[in-house]
Order: sequence, then C-alpha cells, then structure tokens
Amino acid sequence: MSELFGTLPDGTPVHRWTLERAGVRVRVLSYGGIVQSVEVPDRAGHAADVVLGFAGLDGYLSHPEPYLGALVGRYANRIAGGRFPLEGVTCSLAQNNAPNSLHGGERGFDKRVWDVEPVEHGLRLSRVSGHGEEGFPGRLDVSATYTLDESGALRIAYEATTDAPTVVNLTNHSYFDLSGTGSAAGHELRLAASRFTPVDADLIPTGTLDDVTDTRFDFRESRKVGTGYDHNFALDKGLTPAPVEIAELHDPASGRVLTIATTEPGIQLYTGDHLSDPFAPGAGIALETQHFPDSPNRPEFPSTELRPGETYRSETVYAFSAR
Repeated sequence: MSELFGTLPDGTPVHRWTLERAGVRVRVLSYGGIVQSVEVPDRAGHAADVVLGFAGLDGYLSHPEPYLGALVGRYANRIAGGRFPLEGVTCSLAQNNAPNSLHGGERGFDKRVWDVEPVEHGLRLSRVSGHGEEGFPGRLDVSATYTLDESGALRIAYEATTDAPTVVNLTNHSYFDLSGTGSAAGHELRLAASRFTPVDADLIPTGTLDDVTDTRFDFRESRKVGTGYDHNFALDKGLTPAPVEIAELHDPASGRVLTIATTEPGIQLYTGDHLSDPFAPGAGIALETQHFPDSPNRPEFPSTELRPGETYRSETVYAFSAR
C-alpha cells in the first residue's frame, strides 16, 4: 500500500509504502529508501515504533545529517581526505565531513528519490547512479529489496552492477530505540566481534585490527551499551555468502529484542551522541552492517571494489521478538 508522503522543492513527489506481516508494520519512503518506522510489540503485546524518524518529509529535508533510516551509498561511512586510488587514478569526492567524505557525499543515495515496485511481501527500490555522481566512477545500477518474512523480520537485500571499476559499500542507517520512548538508555548489546578498527581524531581507521579483550569494545557477552561509540567492529565470521547472526540488542524494560544477521564483514556501532533537536543525544543506537571505513585506501581491509561483469550483493536481516 502506498500514499503520497510529500513533495520535494523541485516538485518531485515522495511516496510512503507500508508493509505489514506477523504483527510487524514497516513504513518505507521512496526518498532516500528511508525506513520511517518499524512497529513491533513488547512482551505484553503493546506495539511501538522502534526506529527514529520524522512524521513528515520536511523533517528529513531540514535534518539530513543524522541519516535517519536512510539507504546510504555509494559508500557508507568515511573515506579519508575525500579521495582514493583506483586503476592508477585518484578519485576525488566531496569532503562533506571535513576533511573526509561521509556516506556518499553531499547528495548521496539518502537524498535521492528511488523507483519503487511491489514484490511479494515487500518492495524493490532501484536507481541508476551515473558515472561521476558525487565523484564516484562508473555507472552503477543499484537496487535494494525490502521484504518481511513469515516471522515479521525485515530483510534488506542490495545488488549493484557497474560499467567501469568503482567502489560500493551500502547500508541502512536506522537508529533503534527498542523502548519506543525516545531513549535507548539501558539497552544491552551483544556483538560477535573479537576485533575492532581503532580510529584517529577524524574517525578514520588507523589500519590495525585491535583485540577487544579487556576494553570497552568487548560486547561478546551482552552488556549495557553506554555512550561514546562511533566505531567499526570486525565481525568474527568475516564476509559470508548468506546472512549469519552477529548482533543482539535488548531493551530489558520492554522486553523487545532485535537480532541482526548479515553477509557483511563489519558493523558500525554509533550511540547517537551527536543527535540534536528534536532528538536527544542517545535517543537511538545505529548498527550499520558494512565493509570497513576507508577500505578504498586500505588494501589490507576487505575490498569494496566492483568491476564490470561482477555483481555486488549484500544482505541484512533485522528480526524482532520480546522476552
């Protein structure tokens, strides 16, 4: 089911689609592929929205930087200095997170209107990112398919092809508040990650993979998240052809549980410390499945290069329950 959600300043209409299955209701926008809301029940059966979002389009247009619920690309996370080498050429990008490029540049995938077509129990969003868009080489034909399975789990499957060598790293940037109250304080997290990528003052990985043992980055056993995180974790499973469960977020007060399975080798934990009005710092927790930040400049990291004749595939599953 779709409805008109609003109109961009240039007159382009934005639609909202509603998916519902097994007691879960998800609303998705054609603008930015945004997951506007996810309504799930608590242990008593009371439903609440567990992701941060705005009621109207104006909220997203006037507050773009948190990337609330957005489909992020061409390259999720940061690229140092807004440049990277590829095929002997230095590619230059917008330094929209000075001095770095962040989440695809000034007008990344989160600020584009996607074509949307219904599929069984879901939607397929697609668009063409032209050669040179935001400085990235190659024409990229990209799609993201959002479906709800029989248990109400939200599955996002990405695909992309290119006509020239390029880099691709896609993710969803939802902020989870399993309490539904506007605060993720008290949430507990488990991550199947024995290593993380330490960063410099500009949040660029130093290139090492550090052991989490005896550090505040050890979430191998579930514990309260706290604050002060904007870091990539190297998942123990690595890159896999099918999604593998790697994370559990739990709100003890409501009983709601989010489990995440992914094909990706990394996940960014961001505790929302810089969220601002109308949201308070710590209102939600972002768990962005991804390849590592700055991989195009780090040959020791899993590669994000995509070449003609290849197909980029990535899949993440967000499953909800209560206990």
